This record gives sequence, C-alpha cells and structure tokens, in this order.
Amino acid sequence: MEGSKLKKEFILLIRLALPLMAAQLAQMGMGVVDTVMAGRFSAVDLAGVAIGGAVLWPCMMLMMGFLQAVTPTVAQLKGSGREAEVGEVIRQALWIAALASILIVWLLKNANYYYAAMQVDPEAVTIALAYLQAAAWGIPAIMGYFVLRFLAEGMGFTKPAMLIASLALLLKIPLNTIFVYGHFGLPVMGGVGCGFATAIVMWFQLILMICIVSRRRFQNVGWYSHFSWPKLPLIKKLLIIGIPIGATLFFEIGLFTFITVLLGRYGADVVASHSIAMSIGGISFMLPLAIGIAASIRIGLNVGAERYTDARLSAKVAMVSTLVVALASIAVVVLGRKWLAGLYTAETEVLNLAATLMLFVAVFQLFDNCQATAIGVLRGYKDTRVPMIFTLVGYWVFGLPIALCLGFGWLGQPLGVYGFWIGLILALVFVAIFSVARLYWLSNNINHIQLLAKY
Repeated sequence: MEGSKLKKEFILLIRLALPLMAAQLAQMGMGVVDTVMAGRFSAVDLAGVAIGGAVLWPCMMLMMGFLQAVTPTVAQLKGSGREAEVGEVIRQALWIAALASILIVWLLKNANYYYAAMQVDPEAVTIALAYLQAAAWGIPAIMGYFVLRFLAEGMGFTKPAMLIASLALLLKIPLNTIFVYGHFGLPVMGGVGCGFATAIVMWFQLILMICIVSRRRFQNVGWYSHFSWPKLPLIKKLLIIGIPIGATLFFEIGLFTFITVLLGRYGADVVASHSIAMSIGGISFMLPLAIGIAASIRIGLNVGAERYTDARLSAKVAMVSTLVVALASIAVVVLGRKWLAGLYTAETEVLNLAATLMLFVAVFQLFDNCQATAIGVLRGYKDTRVPMIFTLVGYWVFGLPIALCLGFGWLGQPLGVYGFWIGLILALVFVAIFSVARLYWLSNNINHIQLLAKY
C-alpha cells in the first residue's frame, strides 16, 4: 500500500514538475542566450551583461519572491474548497506587483552608485548601465506576469508557464540577433542589445499569460470579474509570507551576484569565466527549483484539505527526486565541462578557467539541490521566515566572510576566484543542512502546520 502511494505521489509530482522544469530551463535559456551572444561579441560585453545581471536579477528575484506568496495561498484555498476567495488574492497581488515595479526601475536607474562603490571595471560598467536602462522598460510586464503565473501554478496548472517560456526563448534568439549585431537598419549594440530584447520578451510573456488565465477554467476564481482598490489586511497577509520568500531569494542570488561584481577587479576574462560557470550551475539549479515549486503546490493542496500525512509523503518524494537529479547533473558537468564552456566562448583563457570552475559547480550541486527543494517544500507549508534566517546566516554571515578571506588572502595566500567558490560551496552546505532539518521537524509537527496555515 505504501509503495502504491509513493508511486502515485511521484507521478503527480512529476506531472507538475516536468512543465516547470521546462519553463525554468527556457527562462534560464534566455540568460544563456544573452551570455553566449554577448560573449561571442566580446569579453567586455559579456562582462557588462554579467555585471548588469548582477543588479537586475537580485532585484527581480526579491520582488518576485514577494509575489510568490500567491502559489501556496491559492493552493491551500483550492485544497480547502474556497476557490471563490482566490480572485481577491490576485487583485491585491497585482497592486504589490505595481509597487514592486516602481521600486525595481528606480534601483536599476541608480545602479551606477553601486558599481562605483564596488570599483568595477569602467568598460564593463558602461555596458552594464546601458543594458539595465533598456531592460527596465520590461519590469512592469514581468511583475504582472509573475502574479498570473503563480495563480495558474497554485491552481495546479503548470503547463502555461512552460508554453510561454518556450515561446519567449524562441523569440529571444532572433531579437538578440537583431539588437546585438544590428539588423533591419538598427545600429550594432553589443551587450546593450540584450537589454532591449529582454524588455520586449517580458511584455510578450505578460500578454500570453493574460490570454491563458482569462480562459474558462479560471473563470470560477473571478480574478478579473471586477476592480479592487488595495486592501491592506490581505496585502499584509501576502507580504507576511512573501517578504521572507523574496529575502531568501535575494540573500542567495545576491551573494552569487555580489561575488560576480567583486571579481570585476580581476578583469573581464575572470568575470567572463565565472559567469559561464555560474550559467551552467544556474541551468542545473532550475531542476531542483522546479521540483520544489511542484512540491509546494502538492503540499499546499494537501494542507488545505488537512491531509497532513499526504503532505509529508509529498515532501519525501520531492527530496528523493532532487537527489537523483543532483547525481545526474554532477555527471554531466564533470564529463562535459570543456564542451559546455566551448558553447559560450572561443577565447582560450576564458574557456580553460571556466572549465576548471565547473568542477566547483559539480561539488556544490548536491547541496544546492537539497536546499533549493527543501526551501520550496517549506513554502508549501507557508513556512518562509525560518528559511529566510537560514539563508541570511548561511550566505552572508558564514559563507561570505570565508569567501573574502580565501579569495583576497586576508588570512594567508590569496586564492582569487577559487577562494570565492570555496566560500560559496560552504555556504550551500550550511543552508542545506539546516533547511532539510527544518523540513523533517515541520512535516512531523501538525500543530505548527495548522498555525502556519492560518496566514
């Protein structure tokens, strides 16, 4: 009987996770397209796009996290048979998205102060600032897209995100070609062109998602049935869940991108090599992330229906699945690291260093998979504040000081880029251990699960 339930849960999880994996990989693919095309244009353009992304993506992930409260909230409402309340949740989340858009655009337009403080290579900064100015035009669209995507996922429909991300990737390639290399009368823009292509793709994604969630299957939630002014009590409930999610994403991605900016002192070749290795690691990260999102949907539905044993089973299946994915990813990265690096650049020094850094990627994947999926599972329980603390301490209090000491040689021989990667790995080990331990405790504590479900 137990084996039958495990098999059924695995099938349900995979049905949700596979489209999410495809969506996340396609979304990541757009960043890879930027990296490849900017890298083929020049190492300086690649460094500029990487440093621009070091500001763009943490800001976006922080605000996206605020909105990600929609997924477990909608899933638990659906599980408890209260779908009629979903529409108001979405309308209030759209108000949060509007405010988030304003804040992100302001941050992007003032990124020059951040780069000056970090003493980044001026050539790369020039490209990065122009890239951010261009990408800023798409921010309102992508924030609205996230709200509607999380509505669909909370209702158990994960294929729309896959469809839209795949089409967006197909659009991104010709747009990048047009803007980066200059076609149809447009000037050659290099890495800056990636920003304009990104903004257009963001609006494309929003338009398609609006078309999908306006279909009949979403009519019962009534998200567009009428207009609602901001309602502070409901916005507060969403932010209680969402702010820790955003902070968790920001602490993690912020550390990785902060180190990218610090490496700007070593020149464009080092930043380019680091960016290639990070890109490969990011692609691998999309798989456990998708499993975590799928598990959060399954757990939200089970908790809403007060099936706590089934929720614990969902968590167990998710964690075992992510370990299998980690082992497969490690094998691919180790065996194919030089070939993979060659897809990004033809410059020998950049290629060789990137291939070496991918050995570090292989080491941290096991821990990265575990923490990503465990934190995703905890979100299904609406447990977001404790994981936020784990990531703050693990990445910024524990991992960053180690990375700085080893990288800059504050306590001995400077290891440069290798020292920073060792610090990243140790940070992931810390967060993985505590996140998995928290998940084990929470999944066996029904009283606390019920307490969290009240938010």
